[in-house]
Amino acid sequence: MSNTNYPQDKPRVGITLGDINGIGPEVVIKALADNRILSMITPVVYGSTRVLSFYRKLMELEEFNYSQVKSKGQFFAKSINVVNCWEDVIAINPGQPSKEAGKAALLSLTKVVEEVKEGLIDGFVTGPIDKNTIYGEDFPFRGHTEYLTKIFDATESLMLMVGNDLKVGLVTEHIPVKEISSYITKERVELKIRLLELTLKKDFSISKPKIAVLGLNPHAGDEGLIGDEENQVIKPVIADLKNKGKLIFGPFPADGFFAAGHHAKYDAVLAMYHDQGLVAFKTIAFNNGVNYTAGLPIVRTSPDHGTAYSIAGKNLSDEGSMRQAIFLACDIIKNRQEQSKEK
Repeated sequence: MSNTNYPQDKPRVGITLGDINGIGPEVVIKALADNRILSMITPVVYGSTRVLSFYRKLMELEEFNYSQVKSKGQFFAKSINVVNCWEDVIAINPGQPSKEAGKAALLSLTKVVEEVKEGLIDGFVTGPIDKNTIYGEDFPFRGHTEYLTKIFDATESLMLMVGNDLKVGLVTEHIPVKEISSYITKERVELKIRLLELTLKKDFSISKPKIAVLGLNPHAGDEGLIGDEENQVIKPVIADLKNKGKLIFGPFPADGFFAAGHHAKYDAVLAMYHDQGLVAFKTIAFNNGVNYTAGLPIVRTSPDHGTAYSIAGKNLSDEGSMRQAIFLACDIIKNRQEQSKEK
């Protein structure tokens, strides 16, 4: 991910605060306090000036300034803009989950989605939410990814973790481990590989992506001795795509793949399930990793951590992942804009 300056035609990037009792507001403030940000983008924070004021005071960052958006879409190019997404006074209790905070997180999310659909912003970054407090009748989803896939009418999306020289995509995301094998079908594996290849081309400007695919079972099935998903599903899909000229390799045993540094030989790795890919990714790229939702008509990134209630309000949060999420959103917006000019 580059930190390139974009002095002209700065992208308008929305940023939600996430759960106001988690570390979301802290990492947003810390990331936006980085002087490079305003030279790259016009940031638009979706949440509440009251929440920002609370955390600014708590962290003793009184020099952190922002402008409240008075009229819809009227953003100040050289300022941190804040869109107030609720009028009610919602209690701020760092480290304490609450349904009120979940409601506030959803209001921020629906507002940023509304404004990106209207073309008022070019893409957005989401702060971490608490799935337990936001979940309900208005948000019957397991997370941001599932919600955004539905709200933007995408047939399918791809959860792609992006770090320095490391990209890990997932065939399955937030599902129970006991159900994973039922989701490993030829259709789904091929679709995720195609989505990964497409995003590497379109969003990361890699003309001929080289992709590694991990097996599902220990030792990638050990030629059928430990499960048959590799022989029955994964290998045939890879062979078919190779025959069509795609640079797809595997399936590789997941246990030694990252430890041996094999990921460095590929532009991206496709893991079969959440922890298979994310344990390795977060070990290698924690505090600088970014979650990107590929396959959507819009650009959305997020930091690779959760609400971290245990350190919320203690000024111990690391803003590195939020900063990189902003940088990546900016880079992908620029790549898409460049490609649309070339067509």
